[in-house]
Parts: sequence; C-alpha cells; structure tokens
Amino acid sequence: MARKNRRQIFEHIEVIDAGAKGKSIAKAPDGKVVFLTNAVPGDVVNIQTTKKRKAYYEGIATQFHTYSDKRTTPKCKHFGTCGGCKWQFMDYQHQLAYKQNEVVNNLTRLGKIELPEITPILGSKDQYFYRNKMEFSFSDSRWLTLEEIQNNQEIDNRNALGFHMPGMWDKILDIEHCHLQEDPSNAIRNEVKAFATKHQIPFYNARKQEGLLRTLMIRIASTGEIMVLVQFFYDDAEKRTLLMDFIADRFPEVTSLQYVINPKGNDTIYDQEVVCYKGKAYIEEEMEGLRFRVNAKSFYQTNSKQAYELYKITREFAGLTGEELVYDLYTGTGTIAQFVAKNAKKVIGVEAVPEAIEDAKENAQRNKIDNAEFYVGDMKKVFTSDFIDQHGQPEVVITDPPRDGMHKDVVAQLLQISPQKIVYVSCNSATQARDLALLDRDYKVTKVQPVDMFPQTYHVENVVLLEKR
Repeated sequence: MARKNRRQIFEHIEVIDAGAKGKSIAKAPDGKVVFLTNAVPGDVVNIQTTKKRKAYYEGIATQFHTYSDKRTTPKCKHFGTCGGCKWQFMDYQHQLAYKQNEVVNNLTRLGKIELPEITPILGSKDQYFYRNKMEFSFSDSRWLTLEEIQNNQEIDNRNALGFHMPGMWDKILDIEHCHLQEDPSNAIRNEVKAFATKHQIPFYNARKQEGLLRTLMIRIASTGEIMVLVQFFYDDAEKRTLLMDFIADRFPEVTSLQYVINPKGNDTIYDQEVVCYKGKAYIEEEMEGLRFRVNAKSFYQTNSKQAYELYKITREFAGLTGEELVYDLYTGTGTIAQFVAKNAKKVIGVEAVPEAIEDAKENAQRNKIDNAEFYVGDMKKVFTSDFIDQHGQPEVVITDPPRDGMHKDVVAQLLQISPQKIVYVSCNSATQARDLALLDRDYKVTKVQPVDMFPQTYHVENVVLLEKR
C-alpha cells in the first residue's frame, strides 16, 4: 500500500514572527504553528510543508506575494545554500529586535521570574568581517548546485574548500568569497585551493577516508597577527612542504604557519600534535594592555571587538571595589578572570579543559597578574564545599557555562555558598532561564544586558546580574 503524501500547501499566509534557531513563524489555517527557514516576518507567502508534527508543521515558502519591509539584500552569493548566515536577508536592526525578544521571552516564559527592565541589546559595530577564526574543509566531491545537475554536463574539477552543507557531514560547499573574516582570509583560502588543484595535491574524501588535504584554519587577531593551520590526513613530506612553502612565500604576513597530521576518522585536532612550520606557535590578542597568547587549540571569543564589550559589561555588573574574592566558573583560558583581576582582591578560575588552564596560567604570568589562580576539573566535581573551604568564600561569582548551562549540582553549590552577587554570562538564554529559576529562591535578577556577538545569525549572548535577596 502506497504511503500517503502528507505534504500540504497553504496559500497567502503572513509570516508573523522569528523563532528559535533562525526559523520564522507563521500560522496554518488549522491554527498550528509553521516553522519556516526561508522567510522573514512580514512576508506573505505560499507554504509547502515538509514535516508534520502533533503541534506544528515545518515548511518552506514556495511563492512570495508580498515582501516584508524588514528584508534586505544579502551580501553573500552563497546565501541560501551555505548555512552560516541564516539572517543575512533581514535588516540588522530587525535582527537585533528579534534577538532581544528571544532573551525576553526565554527569561519570562521559561524562567517565570521577576525581571527588571531589560536593557536594549548591544549591537555589533562590525556587521560583517567580525570573526577572528574560520575553519574550512577540503573535499574532492564538492556540493553541486541544482543548475549544475540539471545541465547534465561533465564536471572535471570537483575540488572544494569551504563549509559543510547544513546537516551533511560529507558534503562541502565550495566558497569563493566569505563575508565573515577580514582579508587576507579569502585570498589565502582561494589561493591555497588553486595551488593544491594545480599541483594535484589530493583533496580529502570523508566518505572514502582518502585524500591528503583535510582542513584549513585561519585565525586573525585584533593585533594583526595571522595564524594558518593546514590539516593533512597522512604525511606526504614532498607535497606537504610544497604547499607550506607556497603559503609562506605568497603570504609573508602570516606570523604563525602550522600543520597537523591527523589520520583519525574525525578532523578534531585537540588530541593531535601541532607542528609549527614557520613563525611563532601562537598569535596574540590584546585587551586593555593585557595580551593573550592564542595557540591552535585555544578557545578565544570569536568576535574580538565584541568580546571586549561583553567583558566590560561583566566587570561593570560585578561592581568590584578591590576587596572581593571572585570565582570565575567555566573560565576557559582565563580571559574574563584576568580582565577583572585588577579590580578584585583575588580571582579563582575553574575550567574542565587542561590545555585551557595551562593557557590561563601562562597568560596570567606574562601579564604579571599575581592575584589570579586557575584550577582544572569537571565543574560539578571540583566546585565543592571542600574547594570553598580551601580557597575561600567568594563575594562575587562570575559564571560563563557552555550552551547546556550549569549542572544542577553547581547551581546547588552556588545556593549553598551564597555569594553576594552572581554575574551569569550565557550563549543560550533558554538554559540560562532554567538556571535563574533555580536560583530565584535566594537571588533577584537586577540587571539584564543582551549582547550581539554574531551578526547575520540568530545567536545572542546575555549577561545577567543576580543579587542576594
């Protein structure tokens, strides 16, 4: 028996809102919500559903009757195929408005707590070319456009150097020009691809697990220093040297040229040896006279300029006088801890990644910060009563957890030690709202400041100040 086609067409539907993960929202004639990937609030469209769930549909706009006044022309030729900048067709001021709404909705609907007036979101001065780190993947079988497939022409060169297609681990979209990282990023990527193709250096095939060239990482610091790292699947000294020498000669402004030989099934490099081929093994970021060494494996906020604004808000919310013991949970490489150290009596940073803590210690030493200490371990296991007894009772706690938020044991420990203030920095206001609800018994939210770190995307950072009731 043939399966019934459940796809439906809804005509002349107005898109009414923007929701989570960059999807826009409409209402179907039966009252159910429809989540759309290719429309802007204010558009009037025909919709074809792609999935039907009990409470909602997913779909795409197939015909536009009216275009929204919130629309703008995307700058990137890859928009709509590349999944990187889902909101590039929405005017930036409206992007900010919907990000603000997401924070407000999550804190009120999920947190269900009393809130102060939420400060307007801090937008990014740079709406393009703001990322300090980009990672591109090589492929010998690039993603073909619908037009290329329909033309039915034989394509000699399928090499690609670009981004994974959304949701596809083995399909790479070839990128000619990306608007996320400043020059010479595009030139380095395009010329590396052209040189490797000309000299027949094999591009990787993820499905077959063969080919030499795997990934290209480019980091450009606010100081102007540039790191380029090439990841190879196996070692071919002749071809490796040929490509690395080309990069060094063609781009003398690169201050850190490195490579990795990674024969694993995945392309993560955190458990791999990084070899410095030329220059230094790191680049440096600078902030208020503090310098942070960033190596190939280091985490550093991807938008350097906006990270500075985020850290200033965090320091302002902490309201330090120089007498406080501060705990910085999920400290990473200790950038926030060192940034606030001059205003504190002492800062204790805790982080689960050993390499990050090593970076934090080394950076603090170079910055001549002697009132910051860093400890490594799983937060819920390290941040215990014994740890507090050993290192002291904090007056202020700064916490910047991953997207999943804080473990419930960490929240319980915060309630137990009862610091005067908690500054909660979050990249996911939904899990932040959950944690704020748990802290609401003893703490009142007194300040909320959303910050846009990633223009043209739906991501939004949020800083909250909690004070003891």
